[in-house]
Amino acid sequence: MEWISNPDIWIAFLTLCALEIVLGIDNIIFISILTSRLPAVEQAKARRLGLALAMFMRIGLLFSISWLMQLTSPLLSVGNTEISGRDLILILGGLFLMYKSVKEIHAKVEEAGKPVENVRKAKFAAVISQIIVVDLIFSLDSVITAVGMVDQIEVMVAAVVVSVGVMMLAAAPISNFVQKHPAVKVLALAFLIMIGMALVSEGLDFHIPKGYIYFAMAFSVGVEFINIRLKQRSTNP
Repeated sequence: MEWISNPDIWIAFLTLCALEIVLGIDNIIFISILTSRLPAVEQAKARRLGLALAMFMRIGLLFSISWLMQLTSPLLSVGNTEISGRDLILILGGLFLMYKSVKEIHAKVEEAGKPVENVRKAKFAAVISQIIVVDLIFSLDSVITAVGMVDQIEVMVAAVVVSVGVMMLAAAPISNFVQKHPAVKVLALAFLIMIGMALVSEGLDFHIPKGYIYFAMAFSVGVEFINIRLKQRSTNP
């Protein structure tokens, strides 16, 4: 336990917590969108359960590091590109994210203007099963990041627990904000399509720097915040 008094370990822990929280934002957004189709009384329960599953999945993957590292071994080749188990998960996960995001945008457009009681509600079990798939996709990148930064399994687990705790606190405000502003929900779904495309390209060994993606997201959100403020001022002069 001598690592507790090591300042380098604490710096790595805090850095890893910050990275895990940033990587978890995508997870929160998608969980918030999926749970929004549930009855209001079930949404908070589904968010908590989804994030708890994400935490246990990440910790389970951390304790399976040897198996996780085997996922980087080539399974098959497509032309000059070698596809590993990790690549396959990223490709399938990216396609799933794009499919679900496009489907949600389509549903949002189709249901626009309909009375709330006529909007189709999802089943709790169906939403949780989709959250499990999403958790697996995002957990893989999160755990590989943790393994690449820190050697101590205790530090990795602690960072995952702290980051998921922060995500649980942020989930409700983010979900409420997304639901209150329909344009933000469509924007979030557009981000998820972009992230899905990035996952597919990563699985095919074409790396898109994450900074470009996050900058585009931050810029778009900033523009949308300005629009929201302008609308508020015009309605409340």
